[in-house]
Amino acid sequence: QVQLVESGGGLVQAGGSLRLSCAASGRTFSSYAMGWFRQAPGKEREFVAAISRSGGSTYYADSVKGRFTISRDNAKNTVCLQMNSLKPEDTAVYYCAAKWAYRNPVQAMGVHELDYWGQGTQVTVSS
Repeated sequence: QVQLVESGGGLVQAGGSLRLSCAASGRTFSSYAMGWFRQAPGKEREFVAAISRSGGSTYYADSVKGRFTISRDNAKNTVCLQMNSLKPEDTAVYYCAAKWAYRNPVQAMGVHELDYWGQGTQVTVSS
């Protein structure tokens, strides 16, 4: 069992930055590939970024490539999403998720592939 708790969301102006964090419980964090997803009002949840169990492989949605960076610290059981050059269309609830023994290198994760989800954190980008 893995519990995930996101933090770091908030309100920011377009062009600004935010750093999301996800704290995981359990002693097997390094056995899980991690992903970030987001869901805007009236839209389906979508993949944002993924990172392999060791952190050596990452993958991004085209919409965030070059602006967002995913990272993890297995010693601290955390995964982060650094978001720069934010746009109003980045406004959404952001979720972190874990997948046991995911393939490596990581690729875009499907919503139904994940084993555990956090409760989400709101990110609002004003124009």
